[in-house]
Amino acid sequence: MRQLFLAAFAVIALFAQPAAKKKAAFPPPIVPKAEELARLRMKVEELEGILRAIALKKADSDLITDVEVYAKAGRFLLEFPQTFFTQDGVNQSFTVLDEGLARGRQLQNGKAEWAAPKGRKILAYRSALDGSVQPYGLTFPDSYDGSKPARLYVWLHGRNQTLTEANFIVTFPKPNKALTYAAEDVGQIVLDCYGRWNNANHWAGEVDIFEAIADVSRRYKIDRNRIILRGFSLGGAGAWHVALQYPDRFAAAEIGAGTYPRRASMGGFPLYQQGPLRIWENIIDWSLNAFNIPIAGHDGDTDPQVAAIPPEPGRPSRGQLESSLRVRAQLAKEGFPPEGEPNNWRVKGTPSIFLISENTGHSISPLVRRRIDGFLKQYGDRGIVSPDEVRFVTYTTRYNRAHWVSVNGMEKHYERADVTARRTGERYDVATRNVTHLTLREMTKAKTIHIDGQALKVKSASEIHLAKNGSRWKVSGPVLPGLRKTHALQGPIDDAFLDPFLLVRPTGTPWNKEANDQAVRILARFDRVYARYYRAHPRIKDDTDVTPEDFARYNVALFGDPGSNRHIAKILAKLPVKWNRQSIAAGTQTFAAAEHVPAMIYPNPLRPGKYVVINSGLTIDEREYHGDYSMPKLGDLAILKVQPGTETPDIAFAALFDERWRLP
Repeated sequence: MRQLFLAAFAVIALFAQPAAKKKAAFPPPIVPKAEELARLRMKVEELEGILRAIALKKADSDLITDVEVYAKAGRFLLEFPQTFFTQDGVNQSFTVLDEGLARGRQLQNGKAEWAAPKGRKILAYRSALDGSVQPYGLTFPDSYDGSKPARLYVWLHGRNQTLTEANFIVTFPKPNKALTYAAEDVGQIVLDCYGRWNNANHWAGEVDIFEAIADVSRRYKIDRNRIILRGFSLGGAGAWHVALQYPDRFAAAEIGAGTYPRRASMGGFPLYQQGPLRIWENIIDWSLNAFNIPIAGHDGDTDPQVAAIPPEPGRPSRGQLESSLRVRAQLAKEGFPPEGEPNNWRVKGTPSIFLISENTGHSISPLVRRRIDGFLKQYGDRGIVSPDEVRFVTYTTRYNRAHWVSVNGMEKHYERADVTARRTGERYDVATRNVTHLTLREMTKAKTIHIDGQALKVKSASEIHLAKNGSRWKVSGPVLPGLRKTHALQGPIDDAFLDPFLLVRPTGTPWNKEANDQAVRILARFDRVYARYYRAHPRIKDDTDVTPEDFARYNVALFGDPGSNRHIAKILAKLPVKWNRQSIAAGTQTFAAAEHVPAMIYPNPLRPGKYVVINSGLTIDEREYHGDYSMPKLGDLAILKVQPGTETPDIAFAALFDERWRLP
């Protein structure tokens, strides 16, 4: 196993972003020969036939999924032939299908040799998000025997514009001799996330991390307190986002380079777009959360990549090294200055470190590799520890938790909210900003809470909830009365697609045919674009087939109008827009219903705790499905101008709801 992780450190990773001054352009597709496509289709259909036969035998569902992912890889290449980029890619597709057929025949005979916990292998899980089958790679240490839980290293890959499932499946089992992500073998299992291809682990790529971890942890003995997040380049961008927005999920994080979007600081965007930018496009402003998770940020001092974040005034760009330089500088502004020798800093008062590989490009030097290996071992040995002090910042209740503190409500979304919480025996001291509802856990010894200058006597409990009314805090319940923005019920529209969701197609007679046709085109586009880039066709049902269980299980996206979609009709009176056959009214503005379509997100009146979305999928541009950034475009509510024959109508009006889900 140790040989597997030895690396030539000056060379960029197999999956790292190419060392160029421009981002790699999306490679042009090639056109496979007709006989090649026919051969591929024949193999896919043969494997799908084997899968149907295996299902009748009621084989283990995990093992079926491990075979099905090979058929899915071939089927998606047939559906999206523009994702053949090279002749090697065409040849790889046959290799993938042959490997899948070999697995299928094994399973028909009651065997599954690939599932043995040894070596490098491709496995798969079925996503709760959209019902799809997604691959991941696992590498087992020689020492793993299943007798005791092992630590897990989670690797997020860098930019690879050709990384279809087929490419991932073929290339992963062959260890590269120059792995930027190599680390010392301390008995860990390594999980390589596919991440829904090439999106810096946003949206479905973010969910992929946690679903893959859950699947590995269910199949094998994993120490859930010793999971370490790691990424480089585009994977570093994902790791910055995930580590800082989920600061209590990992024992530590190693983050190399990492592009950073910067639109949040550019200005010129309308408020309904500018606000949500604070979530995904200003990770620097989340830097304080490095107080809660040990982070090792690094890159080479001659990184030639274009930095999405500009350098400090008067200084030359240092490529993607700018990411860790800026996080380190922001921590100093927060009161946690760096200390130590040049290029090897510890951030005073936090567990985090920042290192620079000297005379190194977009990679890591042997010296820094050794230092980070020691860091990962130190915090892997320690595991996740619930601290006596939490310093937490957020801009949304979607990312609302650090250890024993959760922010459930805010005075205003997309503005900075802070919690500083310390515990000393029976006393808890809490200071907040822009927070209205708070949960404190691990409170079995608590007797007094001093919060924002106010003293509250409390009864000890596993968790205590506090609500703010005006300037006064009081003990409350876990859920406050009335409609309020809270965790996973705060918008924008795109937020509905971070949890399991269902799209609902209209079948009735529409009020206005052109508007209904526009809604159906929006649905078709989302299905196609999501499938091409996030590697899954979303669940879709006709409105006549949707059950109460569907509303209980999913965020539902309803398409059409109250005439064509029976479920829109059911909730119409409880929506914050006035919609009839003639007009759509949003606040003080009115639009002709024959020429406009409302798109919105709202707490589902038919199922508390879930969203309902009207006439929208993800609102990001198609090109942003496959890159570093993915900006929500419509806020919480939009009125779209019907454009016959087009899939992307113009925006006539858009807004964000306030904290009570009202138009301001």
